[in-house]
Parts: sequence; C-alpha cells; structure tokens
Amino acid sequence: MSARFAGAPSAHAGIAPSGAVQARISTVGMNVERAPPEPTAKPAAVREFGYATLNNPGQAIMKLVMAIIKPFKLDEVRDALTPLGVQGLTVTEVKGFGRQKGQTEIYRGAEYEVNFLPKVKIEIVVSDDMADEVMEAIAAAANSGKVGDGKIFALDIERVMRIRTGELDIAAV
Repeated sequence: MSARFAGAPSAHAGIAPSGAVQARISTVGMNVERAPPEPTAKPAAVREFGYATLNNPGQAIMKLVMAIIKPFKLDEVRDALTPLGVQGLTVTEVKGFGRQKGQTEIYRGAEYEVNFLPKVKIEIVVSDDMADEVMEAIAAAANSGKVGDGKIFALDIERVMRIRTGELDIAAV
C-alpha cells in the first residue's frame, strides 16, 4: 500500500463473509464435513423483511429506465407503458443535442442556429425483469424514423423507499 492511501478506510469495512464462506474458513485444515446449505427459492441477492422484498447492498433488483425523447411523442409513450402495468413515471423538460448537432431556424428573415433542442426525459423505476419490455415499448412508441428520436438508458437501482409508508424496494415502486 502506498503512503498516499495509508489510513484510508477500506471499501470493504464492515463486510463479513456469508455463513457458507465462514464455515469454510473456520474448517480449513480440519477434517470437518458440513452439509451444503439448503437451496432457497429466492436468489441470494433478495431477502424477506416484513411486507417488502429487500435487496442486499450492492445487488440491484430494480432498474431506472430513463428515456430522452421528442416532446410530441410523450403521450404515445405513456399510452404504450400503461398496458405493461407501469404505474408512475417522472417527466422533465430538458434541452440537448446528439448527432443532429442542433438545427437552423429562420425567424423574421434572420437565420438562427439552435444548438440545444427541446426534449423530454422520462424516468421509470421498474423491477429488473420488466426493464427490457419497458425499453422495447418506449422505443416502439417514440420511433419516428428520423434523426433525434432519442435514447433509452437502464441503470441499476439498489434501494427505494416510499416516504409516506416506509415501504421498501419493489413494494415502494
């Protein structure tokens, strides 16, 4: 370790090995046989806690689907998402440019270059298994076949909490 990082807190501080790993560590060099843990119906990244399915830190079970589209396509996209069971979304008016690099407009006989075009950003948090279907629905509804139709991004979401009820993760979405 270099002197520059001496005394810096470890990124792994507070992380303990799981039960199976701990059992293996404590029995190394001993002739102790242990049965493997029983398989569970839920993936290792998910655990039950009261009314909500919770996520272990660092494991995403939800996706933030973020789309940048043309403003006039918003109603079509919303109508395409409703049958999929999407119950909420956030819409923000934004400006930007991509490959189209803006456009030239004529106003009162003078030519102006518009570098940032108006767009709409849609943000939707869905379960991991719905993300592809939501992305396909947005792409189909927002596609005009012209430059500037937009982009869709999917990002991992580790935790969500509904403020009013305290519901967590999928239950909060």
